[in-house]
Amino acid sequence: MNPAADLPASAALFATSPQWPGRVPRRLTLPATSVWDNLAINARRYPDHAALVFFDQTISYSQMCAQTERLAAHLYQQGVRKGDRVILLMQNCPQLVLAHYAILRANAVVVPVNPMNTAAELAHYISDADARLAITTADLAAALCEASASLPAAQQLAHLVISLLSDTMPADAAAQPDFPPAWAPWLLGAQPLPGAALLGTTTVSRWLDAVACAAEPPALDVSASDMAILPYTSGTTGLPKGCIHAHSHVQHAAMAGVLWGRQSTESVNLVVAPMFHITGMVSIMHVLVCAGATLVIMPRWDRQLAAALMARWRVTHWANIPTMVVDLLASPKLAQMDTRSLVYMGGGGAAMPQSVAQRVKEVWGLDYIEGYGMTETCGASHANPYEHPKQQCLGLPHIGMQSLVIDTETWLPVPDGEVGEIVVQGPQVLQGYWKQPAATAASFVEVAGQRFFRTGDLGYRDAYGYFFLTDRLKRMINASGYKVWPAEVESLMYRHPAILEACVIAAKDDYRGETVKAVVVLRQGQQGLVSAQDIIDWCREHMAVYKAPRVVQLVEQLPKSGSGKVMWRLLQEKEQ
Repeated sequence: MNPAADLPASAALFATSPQWPGRVPRRLTLPATSVWDNLAINARRYPDHAALVFFDQTISYSQMCAQTERLAAHLYQQGVRKGDRVILLMQNCPQLVLAHYAILRANAVVVPVNPMNTAAELAHYISDADARLAITTADLAAALCEASASLPAAQQLAHLVISLLSDTMPADAAAQPDFPPAWAPWLLGAQPLPGAALLGTTTVSRWLDAVACAAEPPALDVSASDMAILPYTSGTTGLPKGCIHAHSHVQHAAMAGVLWGRQSTESVNLVVAPMFHITGMVSIMHVLVCAGATLVIMPRWDRQLAAALMARWRVTHWANIPTMVVDLLASPKLAQMDTRSLVYMGGGGAAMPQSVAQRVKEVWGLDYIEGYGMTETCGASHANPYEHPKQQCLGLPHIGMQSLVIDTETWLPVPDGEVGEIVVQGPQVLQGYWKQPAATAASFVEVAGQRFFRTGDLGYRDAYGYFFLTDRLKRMINASGYKVWPAEVESLMYRHPAILEACVIAAKDDYRGETVKAVVVLRQGQQGLVSAQDIIDWCREHMAVYKAPRVVQLVEQLPKSGSGKVMWRLLQEKEQ
Protein backbone atom coordinates (compact mmCIF):
# COMPACT_ATOMS: atom_id res chain seq x y z
CA MET A 1 0.00 0.00 0.00
CA ASN A 2 1.33 3.46 -0.89
CA PRO A 3 0.47 5.94 1.89
CA ALA A 4 0.93 8.82 -0.54
CA ALA A 5 -1.66 7.52 -3.02
CA ASP A 6 -4.49 9.66 -1.62
CA LEU A 7 -2.51 12.90 -1.53
CA PRO A 8 -3.70 15.87 -3.60
CA ALA A 9 -1.94 16.94 -6.75
CA SER A 10 1.77 17.50 -6.18
CA ALA A 11 1.57 21.23 -6.83
CA ALA A 12 -0.52 21.60 -3.69
CA LEU A 13 2.32 20.19 -1.59
CA PHE A 14 4.60 23.17 -2.03
CA ALA A 15 3.96 26.44 -0.26
CA THR A 16 4.59 29.63 -2.20
CA SER A 17 6.56 31.86 0.13
CA PRO A 18 5.54 35.52 0.26
CA GLN A 19 9.22 36.23 1.01
CA TRP A 20 10.50 34.90 -2.32
CA PRO A 21 12.81 37.56 -3.82
CA GLY A 22 11.13 38.89 -6.93
CA ARG A 23 14.48 39.60 -8.56
CA VAL A 24 15.17 35.87 -9.16
CA PRO A 25 13.22 33.28 -11.17
CA ARG A 26 11.83 30.16 -9.57
CA ARG A 27 13.08 27.94 -12.41
CA LEU A 28 16.07 28.03 -14.76
CA THR A 29 16.57 27.07 -18.38
CA LEU A 30 19.76 25.06 -18.30
CA PRO A 31 22.46 25.28 -20.97
CA ALA A 32 23.38 22.15 -22.91
CA THR A 33 27.07 23.00 -22.51
CA SER A 34 29.60 21.50 -20.11
CA VAL A 35 30.87 23.14 -16.95
CA TRP A 36 34.20 23.84 -18.64
CA ASP A 37 32.40 25.95 -21.23
CA ASN A 38 31.69 28.53 -18.52
CA LEU A 39 35.42 29.18 -18.28
CA ALA A 40 35.94 29.15 -22.06
CA ILE A 41 33.12 31.65 -22.64
CA ASN A 42 34.39 34.07 -19.98
CA ALA A 43 37.94 33.74 -21.30
CA ARG A 44 36.65 35.10 -24.61
CA ARG A 45 34.46 37.76 -23.01
CA TYR A 46 36.90 38.98 -20.36
CA PRO A 47 40.36 37.75 -21.39
CA ASP A 48 42.31 40.15 -19.16
CA HIS A 49 39.96 40.12 -16.19
CA ALA A 50 41.46 38.70 -12.99
CA ALA A 51 40.17 35.18 -12.37
CA LEU A 52 42.49 33.91 -9.61
CA VAL A 53 44.60 35.86 -7.13
CA PHE A 54 47.10 34.12 -4.85
CA PHE A 55 49.38 36.33 -2.73
CA ASP A 56 49.05 39.04 -5.38
CA GLN A 57 49.93 36.69 -8.24
CA THR A 58 47.09 37.16 -10.74
CA ILE A 59 45.90 34.69 -13.34
CA SER A 60 43.51 36.16 -15.91
CA TYR A 61 40.57 34.31 -17.44
CA SER A 62 42.42 33.82 -20.74
CA GLN A 63 45.50 32.51 -18.92
CA MET A 64 43.37 30.21 -16.81
CA CYS A 65 41.64 28.80 -19.87
CA ALA A 66 44.93 28.26 -21.71
CA GLN A 67 46.53 26.46 -18.75
CA THR A 68 43.56 24.15 -18.34
CA GLU A 69 43.78 23.17 -22.01
CA ARG A 70 47.52 22.49 -21.71
CA LEU A 71 46.97 20.33 -18.62
CA ALA A 72 44.04 18.56 -20.28
CA ALA A 73 46.36 17.69 -23.19
CA HIS A 74 48.86 16.22 -20.74
CA LEU A 75 46.16 14.16 -19.05
CA TYR A 76 45.11 12.83 -22.45
CA GLN A 77 48.70 11.87 -23.21
CA GLN A 78 48.78 9.93 -19.95
CA GLY A 79 45.78 7.87 -21.01
CA VAL A 80 42.85 9.78 -19.47
CA ARG A 81 39.73 9.21 -21.52
CA LYS A 82 36.08 10.26 -21.38
CA GLY A 83 34.45 9.31 -18.07
CA ASP A 84 37.69 8.37 -16.31
CA ARG A 85 37.88 9.42 -12.67
CA VAL A 86 40.85 11.59 -11.65
CA ILE A 87 41.76 12.19 -7.99
CA LEU A 88 42.28 15.86 -7.06
CA LEU A 89 44.03 16.19 -3.70
CA MET A 90 44.96 19.78 -2.79
CA GLN A 91 44.54 22.59 -0.32
CA ASN A 92 43.16 25.88 -1.65
CA CYS A 93 45.50 27.22 -4.31
CA PRO A 94 45.19 28.22 -7.99
CA GLN A 95 46.41 24.77 -9.03
CA LEU A 96 43.28 23.23 -7.51
CA VAL A 97 41.01 25.39 -9.67
CA LEU A 98 43.13 24.90 -12.78
CA ALA A 99 43.34 21.13 -12.29
CA HIS A 100 39.61 20.86 -11.65
CA TYR A 101 38.73 22.56 -14.92
CA ALA A 102 41.49 20.70 -16.78
CA ILE A 103 40.01 17.35 -15.74
CA LEU A 104 36.62 18.50 -17.04
CA ARG A 105 38.27 19.73 -20.26
CA ALA A 106 39.76 16.25 -20.70
CA ASN A 107 36.17 14.88 -20.65
CA ALA A 108 36.97 13.18 -17.34
CA VAL A 109 35.43 13.22 -13.87
CA VAL A 110 36.82 15.12 -10.87
CA VAL A 111 37.14 13.13 -7.64
CA PRO A 112 37.81 15.84 -5.02
CA VAL A 113 39.46 14.51 -1.86
CA ASN A 114 40.02 16.17 1.51
CA PRO A 115 43.79 16.80 1.91
CA MET A 116 43.51 16.09 5.64
CA ASN A 117 42.94 12.41 4.93
CA THR A 118 45.68 9.96 5.86
CA ALA A 119 47.14 7.28 3.59
CA ALA A 120 44.85 4.66 5.12
CA GLU A 121 41.83 6.78 4.20
CA LEU A 122 43.08 7.80 0.75
CA ALA A 123 43.34 4.20 -0.44
CA HIS A 124 39.55 3.90 -0.43
CA TYR A 125 39.08 6.86 -2.78
CA ILE A 126 41.59 5.45 -5.27
CA SER A 127 40.16 1.93 -5.31
CA ASP A 128 36.46 2.77 -5.07
CA ALA A 129 36.59 5.43 -7.79
CA ASP A 130 38.76 3.16 -10.01
CA ALA A 131 41.10 6.13 -10.41
CA ARG A 132 44.40 5.62 -12.22
CA LEU A 133 45.64 9.21 -12.21
CA ALA A 134 45.85 11.87 -9.51
CA ILE A 135 46.84 15.52 -9.28
CA THR A 136 48.27 16.72 -5.98
CA THR A 137 50.87 18.93 -4.32
CA ALA A 138 54.29 17.84 -3.10
CA ASP A 139 53.37 18.10 0.57
CA LEU A 140 50.59 15.51 0.07
CA ALA A 141 52.20 13.27 -2.55
CA ALA A 142 53.87 10.87 -0.11
CA ALA A 143 50.58 9.96 1.59
CA LEU A 144 48.94 9.44 -1.80
CA CYS A 145 51.80 7.19 -2.95
CA GLU A 146 51.62 5.22 0.29
CA ALA A 147 47.89 4.77 -0.21
CA SER A 148 48.39 3.62 -3.80
CA ALA A 149 51.16 1.18 -2.82
CA SER A 150 48.88 -0.46 -0.25
CA LEU A 151 46.46 -1.54 -3.00
CA PRO A 152 46.71 -4.53 -5.36
CA ALA A 153 48.84 -3.74 -8.41
CA ALA A 154 45.82 -3.53 -10.73
CA GLN A 155 44.26 -0.78 -8.56
CA GLN A 156 47.33 1.38 -8.06
CA LEU A 157 47.75 4.83 -9.58
CA ALA A 158 49.50 4.80 -12.94
CA HIS A 159 50.48 8.47 -12.97
CA LEU A 160 50.78 11.47 -10.67
CA VAL A 161 50.95 15.16 -11.53
CA ILE A 162 52.67 16.92 -8.63
CA SER A 163 52.87 20.67 -8.05
CA LEU A 164 54.83 22.74 -5.63
CA LEU A 165 52.53 25.17 -3.84
CA SER A 166 54.94 27.93 -4.90
CA ASP A 167 54.38 27.18 -8.60
CA THR A 168 51.69 29.87 -8.76
CA MET A 169 53.11 32.29 -6.20
CA PRO A 170 55.12 35.49 -6.72
CA ALA A 171 58.81 35.24 -5.88
CA ASP A 172 58.50 37.89 -3.16
CA ALA A 173 55.45 36.38 -1.45
CA ALA A 174 57.14 35.99 1.93
CA ALA A 175 58.07 39.67 1.92
CA GLN A 176 54.52 40.83 1.42
CA PRO A 177 52.79 42.48 4.37
CA ASP A 178 50.80 40.12 6.59
CA PHE A 179 52.27 36.95 5.04
CA PRO A 180 52.14 34.44 7.94
CA PRO A 181 55.81 33.56 8.67
CA ALA A 182 54.83 30.09 9.87
CA TRP A 183 53.54 29.29 6.39
CA ALA A 184 56.87 29.89 4.63
CA PRO A 185 58.30 26.34 4.92
CA TRP A 186 54.99 24.85 3.79
CA LEU A 187 54.19 27.22 0.92
CA LEU A 188 57.66 28.16 -0.28
CA GLY A 189 59.70 25.09 0.61
CA ALA A 190 60.88 22.89 -2.25
CA GLN A 191 59.44 19.63 -0.98
CA PRO A 192 61.10 16.65 -2.66
CA LEU A 193 59.10 14.41 -4.94
CA PRO A 194 58.46 10.86 -3.72
CA GLY A 195 61.34 8.47 -4.32
CA ALA A 196 61.32 5.36 -6.50
CA ALA A 197 60.74 3.08 -3.51
CA LEU A 198 57.47 4.85 -2.70
CA LEU A 199 56.37 5.39 -6.27
CA GLY A 200 56.72 1.79 -7.43
CA THR A 201 55.35 1.66 -10.98
CA THR A 202 53.62 5.05 -10.72
CA THR A 203 55.09 7.65 -13.06
CA VAL A 204 55.32 11.35 -12.17
CA SER A 205 55.07 14.66 -14.00
CA ARG A 206 55.89 18.03 -12.51
CA TRP A 207 53.11 20.60 -12.65
CA LEU A 208 55.09 23.19 -14.62
CA ASP A 209 55.96 20.59 -17.25
CA ALA A 210 52.36 19.36 -17.46
CA VAL A 211 50.92 22.86 -18.04
CA ALA A 212 53.54 23.41 -20.75
CA CYS A 213 52.35 20.40 -22.77
CA ALA A 214 52.42 21.31 -26.47
CA ALA A 215 50.10 18.56 -27.65
CA GLU A 216 46.51 19.14 -28.66
CA PRO A 217 43.84 18.45 -26.03
CA PRO A 218 41.11 15.98 -26.95
CA ALA A 219 37.94 17.28 -28.55
CA LEU A 220 35.44 18.41 -25.93
CA ASP A 221 33.01 15.51 -25.86
CA VAL A 222 30.66 15.65 -22.88
CA SER A 223 26.96 16.33 -22.67
CA ALA A 224 24.94 17.84 -19.86
CA SER A 225 23.99 14.36 -18.66
CA ASP A 226 27.58 13.07 -18.40
CA MET A 227 29.15 12.80 -14.96
CA ALA A 228 31.28 15.81 -14.01
CA ILE A 229 32.21 15.31 -10.35
CA LEU A 230 32.27 12.39 -7.91
CA PRO A 231 32.57 13.90 -4.42
CA TYR A 232 32.46 11.47 -1.52
CA THR A 233 30.34 11.56 1.59
CA SER A 234 30.23 9.18 4.53
CA GLY A 235 27.25 7.96 6.48
CA THR A 236 25.99 5.26 8.74
CA THR A 237 27.82 2.48 6.88
CA GLY A 238 31.30 3.79 7.62
CA LEU A 239 33.11 3.96 4.27
CA PRO A 240 32.58 7.09 2.16
CA LYS A 241 30.26 6.86 -0.85
CA GLY A 242 30.68 8.69 -4.14
CA CYS A 243 27.86 11.04 -5.19
CA ILE A 244 27.25 11.00 -8.94
CA HIS A 245 26.72 14.54 -10.24
CA ALA A 246 26.33 15.37 -13.91
CA HIS A 247 27.39 18.56 -15.67
CA SER A 248 23.74 19.65 -15.57
CA HIS A 249 23.72 19.42 -11.76
CA VAL A 250 26.77 21.66 -11.43
CA GLN A 251 25.49 24.04 -14.11
CA HIS A 252 22.19 24.49 -12.32
CA ALA A 253 23.88 25.09 -8.98
CA ALA A 254 26.30 27.57 -10.55
CA MET A 255 23.67 29.58 -12.41
CA ALA A 256 21.33 29.61 -9.43
CA GLY A 257 24.17 30.74 -7.18
CA VAL A 258 25.04 33.63 -9.48
CA LEU A 259 21.47 34.91 -9.47
CA TRP A 260 20.71 34.33 -5.80
CA GLY A 261 24.05 35.62 -4.54
CA ARG A 262 24.17 38.76 -6.70
CA GLN A 263 27.47 37.73 -8.27
CA SER A 264 28.91 39.42 -11.38
CA THR A 265 32.20 40.16 -13.10
CA GLU A 266 32.68 43.00 -10.62
CA SER A 267 32.43 40.71 -7.59
CA VAL A 268 35.63 40.05 -5.68
CA ASN A 269 35.38 37.04 -3.40
CA LEU A 270 37.62 36.01 -0.52
CA VAL A 271 37.87 32.24 -1.01
CA VAL A 272 38.97 30.54 2.18
CA ALA A 273 36.27 27.87 2.41
CA PRO A 274 37.95 24.64 1.19
CA MET A 275 37.35 23.99 -2.49
CA PHE A 276 37.64 20.22 -2.12
CA HIS A 277 34.34 20.40 -0.20
CA ILE A 278 31.04 20.65 -2.06
CA THR A 279 30.33 24.15 -0.70
CA GLY A 280 33.67 25.64 -1.70
CA MET A 281 33.78 23.69 -4.95
CA VAL A 282 30.29 24.33 -6.31
CA SER A 283 28.67 27.15 -4.32
CA ILE A 284 31.84 29.23 -4.51
CA MET A 285 34.32 28.14 -7.21
CA HIS A 286 31.86 27.11 -9.94
CA VAL A 287 29.47 29.96 -9.15
CA LEU A 288 32.26 32.53 -9.41
CA VAL A 289 33.78 31.19 -12.63
CA CYS A 290 30.28 31.10 -14.12
CA ALA A 291 29.87 34.78 -13.16
CA GLY A 292 33.32 35.81 -14.39
CA ALA A 293 34.13 37.04 -10.88
CA THR A 294 37.51 37.24 -9.13
CA LEU A 295 38.64 34.61 -6.60
CA VAL A 296 41.11 35.89 -3.99
CA ILE A 297 42.35 32.55 -2.67
CA MET A 298 43.60 31.77 0.82
CA PRO A 299 45.22 28.34 1.43
CA ARG A 300 44.24 28.35 5.12
CA TRP A 301 42.55 30.67 7.55
CA ASP A 302 44.55 33.54 9.07
CA ARG A 303 42.60 36.54 10.29
CA GLN A 304 45.31 39.14 9.73
CA LEU A 305 45.96 37.97 6.18
CA ALA A 306 42.22 37.79 5.49
CA ALA A 307 41.74 41.38 6.58
CA ALA A 308 44.73 42.52 4.52
CA LEU A 309 43.42 40.80 1.40
CA MET A 310 39.96 42.31 1.91
CA ALA A 311 41.48 45.78 2.07
CA ARG A 312 43.96 45.34 -0.79
CA TRP A 313 41.57 43.73 -3.26
CA ARG A 314 38.38 45.50 -2.13
CA VAL A 315 36.66 42.19 -1.43
CA THR A 316 32.88 42.36 -1.85
CA HIS A 317 31.79 38.80 -0.93
CA TRP A 318 32.97 36.49 1.81
CA ALA A 319 31.49 33.02 2.28
CA ASN A 320 32.79 31.39 5.44
CA ILE A 321 32.09 29.27 8.47
CA PRO A 322 31.15 30.86 11.81
CA THR A 323 34.46 30.07 13.52
CA MET A 324 36.28 32.34 11.03
CA VAL A 325 33.93 35.22 11.79
CA VAL A 326 34.32 34.67 15.54
CA ASP A 327 38.10 34.75 15.15
CA LEU A 328 38.09 37.93 13.05
CA LEU A 329 35.76 39.69 15.48
CA ALA A 330 38.12 38.76 18.32
CA SER A 331 41.09 40.46 16.68
CA PRO A 332 42.47 43.38 18.73
CA LYS A 333 43.14 45.10 15.39
CA LEU A 334 39.53 44.87 14.21
CA ALA A 335 38.96 48.62 14.42
CA GLN A 336 41.95 49.28 12.14
CA MET A 337 40.90 46.75 9.49
CA ASP A 338 39.46 48.24 6.29
CA THR A 339 36.70 45.82 5.34
CA ARG A 340 34.17 48.43 4.21
CA SER A 341 33.98 46.94 0.70
CA LEU A 342 32.05 43.90 1.95
CA VAL A 343 28.47 43.70 0.70
CA TYR A 344 27.85 40.04 1.51
CA MET A 345 28.76 37.68 4.33
CA GLY A 346 27.26 34.26 4.81
CA GLY A 347 27.79 30.55 4.84
CA GLY A 348 26.41 27.13 5.51
CA GLY A 349 27.41 23.87 7.10
CA ALA A 350 27.14 25.18 10.66
CA ALA A 351 24.60 27.46 12.29
CA MET A 352 25.72 31.00 13.03
CA PRO A 353 25.16 31.80 16.74
CA GLN A 354 22.68 34.62 17.11
CA SER A 355 25.03 36.72 19.24
CA VAL A 356 27.74 36.54 16.55
CA ALA A 357 25.24 37.41 13.81
CA GLN A 358 24.29 40.47 15.83
CA ARG A 359 27.96 41.51 16.03
CA VAL A 360 28.25 41.13 12.25
CA LYS A 361 25.31 43.49 11.90
CA GLU A 362 26.89 46.00 14.29
CA VAL A 363 30.38 45.92 12.74
CA TRP A 364 29.59 45.61 9.03
CA GLY A 365 25.92 46.51 8.81
CA LEU A 366 25.28 43.17 7.09
CA ASP A 367 22.85 40.37 7.72
CA TYR A 368 24.67 37.06 7.90
CA ILE A 369 23.05 34.99 5.13
CA GLU A 370 22.73 31.32 6.03
CA GLY A 371 22.07 28.43 3.67
CA TYR A 372 21.83 24.68 3.69
CA GLY A 373 22.92 21.91 1.39
CA MET A 374 24.64 18.55 1.16
CA THR A 375 27.15 16.77 -1.02
CA GLU A 376 24.13 14.90 -2.38
CA THR A 377 22.44 18.16 -3.45
CA CYS A 378 25.51 19.57 -5.23
CA GLY A 379 25.61 22.62 -2.98
CA ALA A 380 22.77 24.74 -1.66
CA SER A 381 19.28 23.24 -1.60
CA HIS A 382 17.96 26.02 0.67
CA ALA A 383 19.10 29.62 1.17
CA ASN A 384 18.00 32.78 2.89
CA PRO A 385 17.19 35.66 0.54
CA TYR A 386 19.14 38.90 0.96
CA GLU A 387 15.87 40.77 1.27
CA HIS A 388 14.35 38.79 4.14
CA PRO A 389 16.93 36.61 5.92
CA LYS A 390 16.21 34.79 9.17
CA GLN A 391 18.82 33.84 11.72
CA GLN A 392 19.67 30.19 12.45
CA CYS A 393 17.44 29.25 9.55
CA LEU A 394 18.10 27.08 6.48
CA GLY A 395 16.14 29.47 4.32
CA LEU A 396 13.76 28.89 1.41
CA PRO A 397 14.15 26.07 -1.10
CA HIS A 398 16.67 27.31 -3.66
CA ILE A 399 15.88 28.15 -7.27
CA GLY A 400 14.46 25.08 -8.97
CA MET A 401 14.41 23.04 -5.77
CA GLN A 402 11.38 21.70 -3.93
CA SER A 403 11.34 20.62 -0.32
CA LEU A 404 8.90 19.05 2.12
CA VAL A 405 8.83 18.00 5.76
CA ILE A 406 7.44 14.47 6.05
CA ASP A 407 6.45 12.07 8.80
CA THR A 408 9.22 9.47 9.12
CA GLU A 409 6.76 6.60 9.42
CA THR A 410 3.92 7.43 7.03
CA TRP A 411 5.99 9.46 4.52
CA LEU A 412 3.17 11.98 4.43
CA PRO A 413 3.82 15.73 4.56
CA VAL A 414 3.25 17.26 7.98
CA PRO A 415 1.64 20.66 8.66
CA ASP A 416 3.75 23.80 8.91
CA GLY A 417 5.38 24.07 12.31
CA GLU A 418 5.44 20.30 12.88
CA VAL A 419 8.79 18.49 12.98
CA GLY A 420 9.61 15.75 10.48
CA GLU A 421 12.33 14.74 8.07
CA ILE A 422 13.35 17.32 5.46
CA VAL A 423 13.29 15.89 1.93
CA VAL A 424 14.30 17.60 -1.33
CA GLN A 425 14.06 17.15 -5.07
CA GLY A 426 15.36 19.15 -7.99
CA PRO A 427 17.90 19.34 -10.82
CA GLN A 428 20.88 19.30 -8.41
CA VAL A 429 20.07 16.10 -6.52
CA LEU A 430 22.54 13.27 -7.11
CA GLN A 431 21.80 10.60 -9.70
CA GLY A 432 22.82 8.00 -7.14
CA TYR A 433 25.72 6.68 -5.09
CA TRP A 434 28.64 5.26 -7.09
CA LYS A 435 28.43 1.44 -7.13
CA GLN A 436 25.88 1.54 -4.29
CA PRO A 437 22.40 0.73 -5.67
CA ALA A 438 21.08 -0.36 -2.26
CA ALA A 439 22.26 2.84 -0.57
CA THR A 440 20.77 4.86 -3.44
CA ALA A 441 17.39 3.19 -3.10
CA ALA A 442 17.36 3.67 0.68
CA SER A 443 18.08 7.40 0.34
CA PHE A 444 14.97 8.22 -1.69
CA VAL A 445 11.28 8.18 -0.83
CA GLU A 446 8.20 8.59 -3.00
CA VAL A 447 5.75 11.30 -2.00
CA ALA A 448 2.67 11.89 -4.16
CA GLY A 449 4.29 10.00 -7.00
CA GLN A 450 7.45 12.10 -6.87
CA ARG A 451 10.94 10.98 -5.84
CA PHE A 452 12.54 12.92 -2.98
CA PHE A 453 15.99 12.62 -1.43
CA ARG A 454 15.95 12.01 2.32
CA THR A 455 18.36 14.44 3.99
CA GLY A 456 18.37 12.64 7.34
CA ASP A 457 17.82 16.00 9.02
CA LEU A 458 14.79 16.76 11.15
CA GLY A 459 13.17 20.17 11.02
CA TYR A 460 10.05 22.13 10.22
CA ARG A 461 8.73 24.71 7.79
CA ASP A 462 7.17 27.90 9.09
CA ALA A 463 4.14 29.67 7.68
CA TYR A 464 6.35 31.78 5.39
CA GLY A 465 8.04 28.77 3.76
CA TYR A 466 11.33 28.99 5.66
CA PHE A 467 12.91 25.74 6.83
CA PHE A 468 14.52 25.23 10.24
CA LEU A 469 16.75 22.40 11.48
CA THR A 470 15.97 20.85 14.86
CA ASP A 471 17.81 17.51 15.03
CA ARG A 472 19.44 14.75 13.00
CA LEU A 473 17.98 11.44 12.03
CA LYS A 474 21.38 10.18 10.97
CA ARG A 475 24.41 9.96 13.26
CA MET A 476 26.60 12.88 12.34
CA ILE A 477 28.85 15.38 14.12
CA ASN A 478 29.24 18.92 12.81
CA ALA A 479 32.66 20.24 13.87
CA SER A 480 33.29 23.75 12.51
CA GLY A 481 31.31 22.89 9.40
CA TYR A 482 33.14 19.60 8.76
CA LYS A 483 30.79 16.61 8.75
CA VAL A 484 32.13 13.73 10.83
CA TRP A 485 30.38 10.38 10.54
CA PRO A 486 30.80 8.32 13.74
CA ALA A 487 30.61 4.97 11.95
CA GLU A 488 33.64 5.89 9.82
CA VAL A 489 35.66 7.01 12.85
CA GLU A 490 34.70 3.86 14.75
CA SER A 491 35.78 1.63 11.89
CA LEU A 492 39.18 3.33 11.85
CA MET A 493 39.53 3.10 15.64
CA TYR A 494 38.97 -0.66 15.58
CA ARG A 495 42.36 -0.96 13.88
CA HIS A 496 43.98 0.02 17.19
CA PRO A 497 45.24 -3.25 18.74
CA ALA A 498 44.15 -2.23 22.26
CA ILE A 499 40.56 -1.24 21.43
CA LEU A 500 37.85 -3.84 21.96
CA GLU A 501 34.85 -1.54 21.36
CA ALA A 502 34.36 2.11 20.52
CA CYS A 503 31.33 4.37 20.26
CA VAL A 504 31.73 7.87 18.82
CA ILE A 505 29.39 10.69 19.84
CA ALA A 506 29.26 14.47 19.71
CA ALA A 507 30.50 16.61 22.60
CA LYS A 508 29.83 20.32 22.94
CA ASP A 509 32.67 22.67 22.07
CA ASP A 510 32.55 26.43 22.61
CA TYR A 511 34.60 27.15 19.48
CA ARG A 512 33.82 24.31 17.04
CA GLY A 513 30.17 23.96 18.09
CA GLU A 514 30.62 20.22 18.38
CA THR A 515 33.66 18.02 18.68
CA VAL A 516 34.33 14.31 18.45
CA LYS A 517 34.26 12.14 21.57
CA ALA A 518 34.96 8.40 21.72
CA VAL A 519 33.77 6.10 24.49
CA VAL A 520 36.17 3.16 24.47
CA VAL A 521 36.41 -0.32 26.00
CA LEU A 522 39.97 -1.68 26.05
CA ARG A 523 40.91 -5.29 25.42
CA GLN A 524 41.66 -7.49 28.39
CA GLY A 525 45.13 -6.83 29.75
CA GLN A 526 45.39 -3.34 28.21
CA GLN A 527 43.92 -1.47 31.17
CA GLY A 528 46.60 0.68 32.73
CA LEU A 529 48.90 0.21 29.74
CA VAL A 530 47.00 2.36 27.25
CA SER A 531 45.68 5.78 28.26
CA ALA A 532 43.01 7.98 26.75
CA GLN A 533 45.75 10.32 25.51
CA ASP A 534 47.51 7.41 23.82
CA ILE A 535 44.35 6.70 21.84
CA ILE A 536 43.90 10.37 20.95
CA ASP A 537 47.50 10.52 19.70
CA TRP A 538 47.05 7.32 17.68
CA CYS A 539 43.86 8.62 16.07
CA ARG A 540 45.58 11.82 14.99
CA GLU A 541 48.17 9.72 13.18
CA HIS A 542 45.69 7.43 11.48
CA MET A 543 42.80 9.66 10.41
CA ALA A 544 42.11 13.20 9.25
CA VAL A 545 42.56 15.61 12.13
CA TYR A 546 38.99 16.89 12.01
CA LYS A 547 37.71 13.32 12.46
CA ALA A 548 40.08 12.36 15.26
CA PRO A 549 38.47 12.28 18.73
CA ARG A 550 39.55 15.17 20.91
CA VAL A 551 38.04 13.49 23.95
CA VAL A 552 38.33 9.80 24.85
CA GLN A 553 36.52 8.26 27.79
CA LEU A 554 37.63 4.77 28.92
CA VAL A 555 34.81 2.61 30.29
CA GLU A 556 34.42 -1.03 31.30
CA GLN A 557 31.50 -1.67 28.96
CA LEU A 558 29.17 0.05 26.48
CA PRO A 559 25.39 0.03 26.91
CA LYS A 560 23.77 -2.46 24.53
CA SER A 561 20.29 -3.41 23.44
CA GLY A 562 18.81 -6.88 23.77
CA SER A 563 20.08 -7.69 20.29
CA GLY A 564 23.62 -6.66 21.23
CA LYS A 565 23.71 -3.34 19.38
CA VAL A 566 25.57 -0.47 21.03
CA MET A 567 23.06 2.10 22.28
CA TRP A 568 24.87 5.15 20.94
CA ARG A 569 21.86 7.38 21.40
CA LEU A 570 21.85 6.68 25.15
CA LEU A 571 25.50 7.74 25.37
CA GLN A 572 24.72 10.83 23.29
CA GLU A 573 21.84 11.81 25.56
CA LYS A 574 24.04 11.40 28.66
CA GLU A 575 26.69 13.59 27.06
CA GLN A 576 24.14 16.32 26.31
